[in-house]
Amino acid sequence: MAPAPPRNRSATSSVASSKPSVKGPLHPDSFLNELTAMFERSTAKGSVWVTLKRSSLKSKVQRNKMKTAGEPIEFRCLIRATDGKKTISTSVGAKDHQRFQASYATILKAHMTSLKKRERKDRRKTTDSDKKREVSKKAPSGPKAF
Repeated sequence: MAPAPPRNRSATSSVASSKPSVKGPLHPDSFLNELTAMFERSTAKGSVWVTLKRSSLKSKVQRNKMKTAGEPIEFRCLIRATDGKKTISTSVGAKDHQRFQASYATILKAHMTSLKKRERKDRRKTTDSDKKREVSKKAPSGPKAF
C-alpha cells in the first residue's frame, strides 16, 4: 500500500488569516492615528465600523466584590474600530473623554466626504398612491339593492 500524500496545510492557514487582526488596547492618541489611517485606506472602497461601549474593564465578579466592599467603580469608554481586516481598540477615562471626543469628531468630519447620498423614493408619489387606495376602499363599489 502506498503512503498517503502529505496534507495541504495552506488551506487551514487561509482560514485563520480571514479573521481580522486584533491589536491590544492602544493609547488614545495612537488609536486616533490608526483610525485616521483606516479611514484613508477605505476612502475609495470599503467601510470602517466604530463602536463605543461603557466598560469598567473588570469582570462581573470583581465589580460585585468592589460593590460589597464599598469601593467606587470607575467606568471607562471602550472604543473599537475595524475595517474588516484590522481591529483596533482603546479605553478612555472620564478625565480624557472631552479631549478625545473633540479629536474624534474632527477626524470623522474630515473623512465623511466619501459618503454616498442615500437613494430615497419620492415621498409625494408614495403618499399620492396611498391616498388613492384609501379613497377607493372608502367609496362604495356601486348601488346597493335593499
